[in-house]
Amino acid sequence: MMTDRSSLSRWLRRQAAPALLVLPLLLGGCGFHALYEDTKLSPGISEKMKRVYIASIPERFGQMTRLALQQEFAGAGPEDPDGYTLQVNPGLELEAIDVHEDNTTGRMRAVGRAHWSLYTVEQTPRLLAQGETTTMDGMSNTFEQYFTQNLNMEALEARIAKTLAEGVTQQVAIWFKTQTAGGANNKPAPVFYPNTDLMPRSDTEQPVDRAGPDGVPAMATGRLDPNNDDPTN
Repeated sequence: MMTDRSSLSRWLRRQAAPALLVLPLLLGGCGFHALYEDTKLSPGISEKMKRVYIASIPERFGQMTRLALQQEFAGAGPEDPDGYTLQVNPGLELEAIDVHEDNTTGRMRAVGRAHWSLYTVEQTPRLLAQGETTTMDGMSNTFEQYFTQNLNMEALEARIAKTLAEGVTQQVAIWFKTQTAGGANNKPAPVFYPNTDLMPRSDTEQPVDRAGPDGVPAMATGRLDPNNDDPTN
């Protein structure tokens, strides 16, 4: 029986390997791109992340969160935090579950939250974006082993700090990506209407009026200079 299971497991791995190799190609074909990928539409996302200065966070849990944020934002290269300031306020709440008859608990649930704000670096900093991320974790209590209990608590705080840092990093990266990619796409394409009151300039050129934001031809409301021959202005 064990031999059959081992053979089946090896067969499944061999069948899954080609699919895993083809999966990135399929995702790329359907428009999927990595969040930190530098493209023509959104160049320099990773470089902008390195320009974010992580402001100091008080208390031990705050320091752990800040160290995790610095690792996430800097990546593998050196940081140069001269463009933005990120202020993060993390918090950790513990809840006792699995309460026993002697009022002890066998499990602790931990909920971590972090609110972040991104500012410019200038004499009067401007708020660019803000958000919040949440995570949940837990640990088992070992009251009879105090040293182990302390190690478990430190490991729990480290996991939550890292998860919060990952969530904040992802949200800030998404904001950078949408700002970079949306700079050229936020402006709607102009809409033109044929102007039948004017003579055509040639067999292929028909005079047009540009529509305003409300969809009404701009000349009808006096928004355009009638002496301007360029309909795009």
